[in-house]
Amino acid sequence: MNMFRTSILIAGMTSVFLFCGFLVGCEGGMIIALLIAIAMNGFAYWNADKVILQMYAAKEVDHGSAPAYNGIVEQLAINAELPMPRVYIVENDQPNAFATGRNPETAAIAATTGLLARLGSEEIAGVMAHELAHVKDRDTLTMTITATIAGAILMIANMTLFAGMFGGHDNRDNPLGGLGTILVALLVPFAAMLVQMAISRTREYSTDRLDAEICGRPLWLASALEKLDSSSKIIDNDTAEQNPATDHRFIVNPLHVQSIDGLFSTHPQMADRIMRFREMVGETSPSTPRQPWG
Repeated sequence: MNMFRTSILIAGMTSVFLFCGFLVGCEGGMIIALLIAIAMNGFAYWNADKVILQMYAAKEVDHGSAPAYNGIVEQLAINAELPMPRVYIVENDQPNAFATGRNPETAAIAATTGLLARLGSEEIAGVMAHELAHVKDRDTLTMTITATIAGAILMIANMTLFAGMFGGHDNRDNPLGGLGTILVALLVPFAAMLVQMAISRTREYSTDRLDAEICGRPLWLASALEKLDSSSKIIDNDTAEQNPATDHRFIVNPLHVQSIDGLFSTHPQMADRIMRFREMVGETSPSTPRQPWG
């Protein structure tokens, strides 16, 4: 059901983008919008993982440089029946983590130094199981596509607004004239933002359940989330603040802007996520416990 809902939401995001192109230039604008979407998603498919790792100055580590961290990831990858991902550390005091990569074979997961310093090994295992669940569900590719389309919509909206205000655009190709310009510049990006956030929240709930299956201990991540949530609200992540389009990749929202009732948040309400983990206790068979390290 979650994958079906995600597919519907991605289709909605694409429809918003094509509608954006139609408002700008009728059928011709829609075709241009489609070509832009294909080009941007092609670039994102092959390069998104490299871009975000470079953006956060992530450093790859191995068993020699981070034996405990790598050991946890290795055992969890075995539990998840996934190839061993590349493992990175980000120098940042805010405890957080993210996954990237277009498929399990090219996946990479990263934890901040703040996370490794503040969490115990069981809590780290819960967090890393969550990131591996994103990899297994291919959410890293899903969220890259939605973020790329949302970015393209915003780009077209800004160009349209700029042309309408300063370029002397006569709106001959715009089926709604000046009203179309306003819709593209203001309302369409807002709709795209809501769809993107709905996709992100849907995938987080699905991943939380898969995390419990990989790790075998739902309360480990529940404990970690409580610490991450409180710390992320008081410790800055300057890179994330400067690049808010990447916030959906992190296990907890790295931004300090808090939204009303979670409407404008890319992450589910933390209390809801923790409650769901506590409800999972008892669903995981105690007869076959999984250990996150060898």
